[in-house]
Amino acid sequence: MDIVHEDLVPDPGLDREEMLACQDRIRERASFQTPRSLIERLSADDLIVAGVDQSFPDDDVVSAIVALAAGEVIDRAVVRQPVQFPYIPGLLSFREAGAALTACTALDVELDLLLVDGNGRLHFREAGLATHLGVVLEQPTVGVAKRLLCGTLVDPPEPPYPTGTRVEIRGGEDTPTARNKLLGVAMQTRQWDHPDRHINPVYVSPGHRISPDHAADVVERCVVDRKLPEPIRAADQLASEAARD
Repeated sequence: MDIVHEDLVPDPGLDREEMLACQDRIRERASFQTPRSLIERLSADDLIVAGVDQSFPDDDVVSAIVALAAGEVIDRAVVRQPVQFPYIPGLLSFREAGAALTACTALDVELDLLLVDGNGRLHFREAGLATHLGVVLEQPTVGVAKRLLCGTLVDPPEPPYPTGTRVEIRGGEDTPTARNKLLGVAMQTRQWDHPDRHINPVYVSPGHRISPDHAADVVERCVVDRKLPEPIRAADQLASEAARD
C-alpha cells in the first residue's frame, strides 16, 4: 500500500484545533458507500483482508499488520516507534496512525480490505482511526472497536445478545455532524452458551469506501472461533509478540 494523501497524515505536533480541522477534512473526503469493484470481490474465495492492531510497550507503539486470504497468512509487517501523543478519546489517529501507516506501506500484497482495531465512522466527527487510515491510503477500511465510543443503539434486545445479533448505532447529540445517520452496528460475533458468562459485542463501522452493511458482512465472514475477526486477532498476536521481544 502507498500513502496517497500525504497532506492528511496525522501530525501529533498539531494543536487541538488543528487536529479537529484535519478530522473535518478526513470526514469530507471519506466515502461510506461500497464501490462496485469491491462488491464484486466480497464473495470471492481469495478475498484478501488484512488486520492492523497496536501494542504499547514502555514508551513505544508497536504496529502490526497481517494479511490473509482463504484463512492463510500471505503477508505481514511490524514496526516499532516512540509514542508521540497521549491517549485522548476521539484523537486516536494522532497517537496510532503514524506507526500503522508505516506498517501498512511495508506490505507487498495488494489488499481488498483493511480491518482496523478502532473506530471508523463511529466517531464524534465521523473520522476515527479506520477512516483516517482509509482516506490517507485510499483503501477500503472497516473499524472494529471493543467499546462504544459514541452514538445510540437503536432498539437493542435485552443483553446478553445471541450470536449473530446486529443492532444499529445512529448519531445523536455526541455526533453533531451525523445526527440520526447510521454510523455502524453493535455486532455479536460470539456468545457463551452459559447462564452466568457472556461475551460483549464488537462495534463495527465503515472506515472508507464501504457501507455499514458490507462492513458488518466482512467482519462476520472473518470471524472463525473467537470474538475478533481473524485478521485483527492475528495482528494483535503479532504486535504482542513483537512488544515482548
